[in-house]
Amino acid sequence: MKTVLIANRGEIAVRIIRACADRGLTTVAVYADSDADALHVRMADQAFGLDGDSPATSYLDADKLIDIAVQSGADAVHPGYGFLSESAAFARRVIDAGLTWIGPSPEAIDVLGDKIAARQLAASVGAPLVAGTPDPVGSAAEAIDFAETHGLPIVIKAAFGGGGRGMRVARSLDEVGEQYDAAVREAVTAFGRGECFVEQFLDAPRHVEVQVACDSHGTVVVLGTRDCSLQRRNQKLVEEAPAPFLTDAQRDRLHTSAAAICAAANYQGVATVEYLLSIDGTISFLEVNTRLQVEHPVTEETTGVDIVAEQLRIAEGLPLSVTTTPAPTGHSFEFRLNAEDAARGFLPTPGTITRFEAPTGPGVRVDSGVETGTVVSGRFDSMLAKLIVTGPTREIAIRRARRALDEIRLEGIASVLPFHRAVLRDDDFVGGDALQVHTQWIETAFAERMPAERLAPAPVEPGVISTWIEIDGVRRTLRMPAGAMPTALPGGASTDGAAAGGAGAGDSTPSADAGLVAPMAGTLITWLVEDGATVAAGDPVVVMEAMKMETTITADAAGTLQHRAAPGAFLAAGDQLATLA
Repeated sequence: MKTVLIANRGEIAVRIIRACADRGLTTVAVYADSDADALHVRMADQAFGLDGDSPATSYLDADKLIDIAVQSGADAVHPGYGFLSESAAFARRVIDAGLTWIGPSPEAIDVLGDKIAARQLAASVGAPLVAGTPDPVGSAAEAIDFAETHGLPIVIKAAFGGGGRGMRVARSLDEVGEQYDAAVREAVTAFGRGECFVEQFLDAPRHVEVQVACDSHGTVVVLGTRDCSLQRRNQKLVEEAPAPFLTDAQRDRLHTSAAAICAAANYQGVATVEYLLSIDGTISFLEVNTRLQVEHPVTEETTGVDIVAEQLRIAEGLPLSVTTTPAPTGHSFEFRLNAEDAARGFLPTPGTITRFEAPTGPGVRVDSGVETGTVVSGRFDSMLAKLIVTGPTREIAIRRARRALDEIRLEGIASVLPFHRAVLRDDDFVGGDALQVHTQWIETAFAERMPAERLAPAPVEPGVISTWIEIDGVRRTLRMPAGAMPTALPGGASTDGAAAGGAGAGDSTPSADAGLVAPMAGTLITWLVEDGATVAAGDPVVVMEAMKMETTITADAAGTLQHRAAPGAFLAAGDQLATLA
């Protein structure tokens, strides 16, 4: 390999570019229209536009990607994660074009990417499993039949794809149909296929996973465990390695079954085998992600293994640089820095980043795809960057993480930073000798005791000057009308509203009689009520999608709803969805 085309964007494209540079490889970036000035575009040796600004017309367009690879002289393709990274069809297209595919074989992706086939393979090697449908279900009625037979709750999951997309939990029979329809829609949007299967759902489980690497010489190495239980909408927010508070027997069961699954699939590449761990200690196989994981850095930091470099070695036919499971050194956390407003139910918040300053210091690493001035599109994933913090112990890593999170400056759009800062001071996560968080903890226990206003960014106050004053050696923030202090102020005073902390560019304040408005920029997916219907306050009325996440919007008052936007329309935050008379 000499030149690698990176079929992705954002921080993972930057990460791969750096790994390729370390190995003396040149890189080719691709970009959607709104990514034309993105960091990964400027860092690569070459960059080609995809002439589109939606996933389907850019990073999911296999024809465009293959054509650019040939045109640029690339001899290999790295898919990153998401998009086409788990598409066996795309892998075959790359190979058929005479290029090296930096990933597992199409056959392995077919077996393990199909969650039904993966369950069957896992069962064949004795991996732990809960009950599930042997094939994708064809309707909500079949999902209801399964729930009546095996009990609730159940989880409806996309059979093709991963990353929590197309995954919905139903806790009562009357919501199975709605959740089935939502899972199918999300699966089609994210992966182009809507098949879903159903399995029992372990209530309040931890999410643990095993990182595995396999080369073409028959070596299968487990690189350790991670815990990824802090999730919202089945999307991870905080990950750590090694997974804490596991017994030796549990860890051995995880390692052994993960290695056996990959060996049985004749796997070559890096894979993550995911499991759920219930309160009573029950372990159940979840899925295999046949790609690089977002959270791979915490394993790198605790093992010293460059996982992206291992991918490149495997693709070149070289043996793995490690042959046995390395003993973890220290403890590492990863915090996903997403453009989401934690105070408003983690609504996506596209806009312009007016200030981004990353923390530094011992044990701190930042993998970022953005910088000051980056315009964050509402058409792609909400993740901007990742903060990775490592310490010799979990306790010290937590202290370092608190310090690093306090140092970050991310302004112009709302983000999940207030959540991260809060969770690192919550006893369920940091206290005791057990991890009390689980995959629904954010929506349940945390939401009940953490008022939304405590997660809100600092309010925007146009025309207000912020500066500081020292009182007995302690600096305090001083705020005043802009016209009250015409002379220079200490510390470089700033006018609020020009830069800091608001809900994001593109937000607007609707008039009192605007009716139902879009809470964020995004695409109207479907109306849940007919035009002219009578609704009550709190009724779900419309589904919007932004940054690859669906959000159900409810009526804020009772009345007669008149549609003012059609499915497929792209709206800015504050645009009118409907009138409510």
